[in-house]
Amino acid sequence: MRLHTVLRGLGQTLITAGLVILLFVSYELYFTGVETARDQRHLASAIADEWEAGHGSYKTPQDLLVPIPIGSGVAVIRVPRFGRDWAKVVVEGVGVADLRKGPGHYPGTALPGQVGNFVISGHRTTYGAPFNRVDELRVGDAIVVETRDTWYTYRVGSTEIVRPSAVEVTYPVPHQLGEKPKVAMITLTSCNPKYSARTRIIVYGTLDATQQKAPGVVPPALEG
Repeated sequence: MRLHTVLRGLGQTLITAGLVILLFVSYELYFTGVETARDQRHLASAIADEWEAGHGSYKTPQDLLVPIPIGSGVAVIRVPRFGRDWAKVVVEGVGVADLRKGPGHYPGTALPGQVGNFVISGHRTTYGAPFNRVDELRVGDAIVVETRDTWYTYRVGSTEIVRPSAVEVTYPVPHQLGEKPKVAMITLTSCNPKYSARTRIIVYGTLDATQQKAPGVVPPALEG
């Protein structure tokens, strides 16, 4: 009887633990995405209003007389390989709270179209998982960044896997500390593999085309 009681208690404990884990996983994989989708709607509305008012275009360091507010929208990123309707507002900052809103721009790295390294980080499995399919990007794939008045089309050049502490991927010239950049780059970073933070997957691209925005006109990479 005593053994039966112990086993029954153990079974009930395991069932309860399993339910708690299931609820936690459901929250992380689904409900955090609901939160991020809400935040993205708010960011999209805010950045559209800002652009319409003539604000939010950062082309040179001189434009940044006032630092970009952390957590605010910087640009909109589109990746055709992720789907025709895939578009995310990039927020300023890569803190925990920032990345819960969407992909984040590393403060201090280049801005869209600038010579240097425009670095963006994003989740792969939670909070909307904006970079869930980043491992599917191939050489030549387009990464299109929209600002207030310009479309910037980058082309993927390479991918690598690095340790989590590899800050050298964010340098103006990746892996070359102190080297002066000569081209405009984009770098996407995310955890790797999926459901793990053991390493980081890094996708590099270089600016291929710049196009001024006009009504009804979109970059060739977004057509079709």
